[in-house]
Amino acid sequence: MSEDYINECLKGKLLHGDDFNIDQINKWFSEEKEGYSNLDSEELKELSNNVYHYHNLNLLYGFSFLKDKNLFSKVLGIGAAGGHEFEPIKNKIKELHILEPSDNLRTNKISGVDINYKTPTISGKMDYQDNYFNLITSFGVLHHIPNVSFVISEIYRVLDFGGYFLVREPIISMGDWRNKRDGLTKNERGIPKHIFKEIIEKNNFEIVSESYCFTLTTFFNKTVGRFLKHPIFYYRSYLLFDKFLSKLFENNVTYFTKNKFNKLYPQNVYFVLKKKQIG
Repeated sequence: MSEDYINECLKGKLLHGDDFNIDQINKWFSEEKEGYSNLDSEELKELSNNVYHYHNLNLLYGFSFLKDKNLFSKVLGIGAAGGHEFEPIKNKIKELHILEPSDNLRTNKISGVDINYKTPTISGKMDYQDNYFNLITSFGVLHHIPNVSFVISEIYRVLDFGGYFLVREPIISMGDWRNKRDGLTKNERGIPKHIFKEIIEKNNFEIVSESYCFTLTTFFNKTVGRFLKHPIFYYRSYLLFDKFLSKLFENNVTYFTKNKFNKLYPQNVYFVLKKKQIG
């Protein structure tokens, strides 16, 4: 990789890894396979006790848009580990599938719902029929994947017409991936907002909802959150405050800045997308 390419990626003008060949993807995949499960994080420790931090976030920005849906016959979680994210809608799920590279993060079922696991292919090709699922989720996973554009095109292919895709991702730089970063896996990086939206539009998704979240959340978590039992974003009251703050500063998003005082903008985007009906 040339210095020009790296600089363009670090500035958010290009998405690092999106144009990789199969050998480069294979190397990335092997480095990320157990990357998250090997992190020494409080989140993983709480997950082992079945405490999932993002239920209120998903209810606020995602599942609330699916209230009129009584049943999802086939659901897919991209990188959904033990399937904890589906607890709020478990009674609506008939058949649950999860694409999960890690062997360490898998479980057999969530509250009586059997999980059908598959390991993602190196290329990103999904071993499912066209139009197979009526709900797909991907929460904080795509920024760990090199060929994001292709994977999203596969998500569109296997999603049924009228089906929903819920996705949340960081839209800010996570630093230079060539250097070790505390609390991060080797290759993860944010997805620039304009590139993310270009990929969505290219795949002809309908944007049902586009919301922004996590404005100064790291700061609040380090100050106020240290007095709480769970991370501050676990609590609905904080999320409502953050929703207001993120809406206020959503147009300030900058992919990369070295100025720590110039970070008054949301760090994540949350999309509710729909595959348009034909005709």
